[in-house]
Amino acid sequence: MTEVSAQLNRIRLAPRKVRAVANLLKGKSADNALRQLEYLIKKPALPLAKLIKSAIANAENNFNMVRENLYIKSFIVNEGVKLKRFKPKGFGRAAMIQKKTSLVTLVLDEKTPGLKRDKKVFQEDKKILTKEEEVPKGVGEKKPEIKRKIGQRSLIPGLGGLKKLFNRKTTGGL
Repeated sequence: MTEVSAQLNRIRLAPRKVRAVANLLKGKSADNALRQLEYLIKKPALPLAKLIKSAIANAENNFNMVRENLYIKSFIVNEGVKLKRFKPKGFGRAAMIQKKTSLVTLVLDEKTPGLKRDKKVFQEDKKILTKEEEVPKGVGEKKPEIKRKIGQRSLIPGLGGLKKLFNRKTTGGL
């Protein structure tokens, strides 16, 4: 059984909060987990969804695995480095606060081992233009021309021929 892993380092969220979301997804299929994260209103949902998409892409491109055959084997959330900051308190004191970070490791595995996807080359559908067949720039792209008579004030487009009545600039001493 081939395992595929992906890591997310130094995510600026507390490990306890990331673990709460990660524990919901353990054992689920990768596609099902992504669908569940779409509707989850928690801050770690977006970074974890990106991590799952990255792991799926690793599995498809590097190991030729089938997307529907993948499930989340484990989600490991560890504590990362803490950023130390100071918060002012009363009587001239300062209290240290810690901005916590997380290290997340995701391991995907196959439901049925050995199921591979076919490598299909889709170059037949794509037409590759040679230098002779390339369309020159500017052909087919024309800007609409606005015609007006010399000496006549321009009209505001879209107002059906009405003149501009209001001017934002002040007129002096009115």
